Amino acid sequence: MKKKMLGLLLSTAMLATTVAGCGSTAATTASAPAAEETAKTEAAESTAADTADTEAAAGDSSELAYTGELEIMHYSTSEESEGNGGSDGFRTVLGEWDDAHPDITLTQTVLANAEYKTQIATLAAADDLPDVFLLQGMNTIDWAKQGLVYDLTDDIKASPYYADYNTAYFAPFTYEDSMYGFPALTGGTCTVVIYDKAMWKEAGYDQFPSTWEDVEKASEYFNGKGITTVAFGNGGKWQANSDFLSTLGNRYTGPDWFMSLVAKNGAAFTDDTFVSALTEMQRLFTDTKIFNEDFNVVTNEDAREYYISGDAAAFIGGNWDESYIWAALKDADEEKFNNMGFAVLPQPADATQAPNSQNIGLGYAVAINSKLADDPEKLAAAIDLAEYITGPAFASYVAENYALGGLTKVADVDLSAFDQITQDFYNWSYVDTDTCEIYDSYITNAVWDVLNTDLQTMMNGDITPEEVAQNAQNAYEANY
Repeated sequence: MKKKMLGLLLSTAMLATTVAGCGSTAATTASAPAAEETAKTEAAESTAADTADTEAAAGDSSELAYTGELEIMHYSTSEESEGNGGSDGFRTVLGEWDDAHPDITLTQTVLANAEYKTQIATLAAADDLPDVFLLQGMNTIDWAKQGLVYDLTDDIKASPYYADYNTAYFAPFTYEDSMYGFPALTGGTCTVVIYDKAMWKEAGYDQFPSTWEDVEKASEYFNGKGITTVAFGNGGKWQANSDFLSTLGNRYTGPDWFMSLVAKNGAAFTDDTFVSALTEMQRLFTDTKIFNEDFNVVTNEDAREYYISGDAAAFIGGNWDESYIWAALKDADEEKFNNMGFAVLPQPADATQAPNSQNIGLGYAVAINSKLADDPEKLAAAIDLAEYITGPAFASYVAENYALGGLTKVADVDLSAFDQITQDFYNWSYVDTDTCEIYDSYITNAVWDVLNTDLQTMMNGDITPEEVAQNAQNAYEANY
C-alpha cells in the first residue's frame, strides 16, 4: 500500500459561512445549499455503486509513466467541506484521482484559507512552490513574469474537456495570451440582490425594481414603516468593491475597460466612465435613504441579519450570504423562506451597459510549478491531476449535489431533487443573467487596499469620486 501524507494547519477562526467569492479578506470558494437529505443519500448510494466506473474515469495509472511523489497544496479542509459544495467536490475528485493512481504518492498539504494565502505567498517569494497548487487571479501576472508557474496554454487547449469549458473563467489566470491554470472550485456571484417578494408586493412591486429610481420610490414606503429598503454591510471595507462596485462599474464602463486595465493597455481608474460609476455609488449611499445608516460599520454578516429578521426588505451580498440565509430561514421561517427572490443590481439612469449583469468567477486555478518542466513524466502526471479535478467529474458532482457550477459546463442539470429556492438561485446564477468580472480577482492587493479604504470614506461623503479615482490610479501605477 502506498504511503500518503496529509499536512493540516487548521484555523479555529475559519467559518464555513465566510467562503466568499470575493474580497482580499475572504476565501474565494463558493458555497450553496445542498439538496434535500434524500437526494444526498441517493447520490451517495449511486456513487458507491459506480466506484469502478469513477476510478476508470479518473484515469488508469498505466496511462501515466510517472511513479514517484507528487505534492498538491490547497485549502479544502474537512471542516470547510461541511456544507461547502466547492470544497466537498474538490476533496471528492482529488480522492478519486488518488485512488486511481496507486503508483503515485500524492502528498496533500491542506491549510485553512487565510493560512493558505500567507503560506503560498511565502513559498512563491522563496521560489519554492509545491508541484501543484491553487493560484489566485491577482497573483497570476506577477508569478508568470517571475517564471514561477508553468504555461498550460497548449495543455488546456488539448484537453478532451476543452469544448465544455466556460472559457471566460480563464481570464484571471491569463497573461500575454498564455494560460497558467485550470480554474478550480465553484463559480459564485459576489453581487446578488436577495429580496422578500411579499414585502415588495405590499410596496407595489411584483418583483425587485430594475432601476435605482424605482428603488428610491419604494424606500419612501419602507422608511415610513421603519424598515430598511436594502441592507448592506461594508464594515470589512472589501464589500463595497466586491459586492457592489465591480458590478455597478461594469454598467458604466463595459467589460473591455476593465480587461484593458488588467492588461495595462491604456484604461485608467481616472477615466470618465469609471468616475461616473463612483459618482453614482456615492449618490446612492449618501443622498438617498435606501440603505441602513450603519452600512459602513456593520459587516455583510450583520447586514444579512437585518434581512432575516424582517428589518430590511432586501439585502445585497454574495452567494455565500445566500447560502447562509437559505439555511437560516428554511426551517425557522417557512413563509419568508418561500418568499426569497433574486435580482441583479438595479440599473442607474445614466448607465448604458449590461443591465442584466452580475459578477461571477472562479477566484483560484489549479497551477503547476514551472520547475516540473525539467521532469516530463512528473509534469504529465501533474497536468492529468489538474485536468481531472477541474473537469466533468467535479462539475457533475457539485451540480448534482449542490446546484453549483464549475469550469466545465454540465448539460441538462436535473434540479428536481432541490427545493424551489435553490433551483431559482441556480438559474439566476448560471442561466438567466449575464456575467462580468470581479475586480479584486485581478491586479494586486496594493491597489485594492487603497481603493477599498477610499470607497468607505467616499460613501460617508468625505472624499470626492475624482479623488478616489486618482488615488487608485496612483496606486495602480506604483504597484502594478
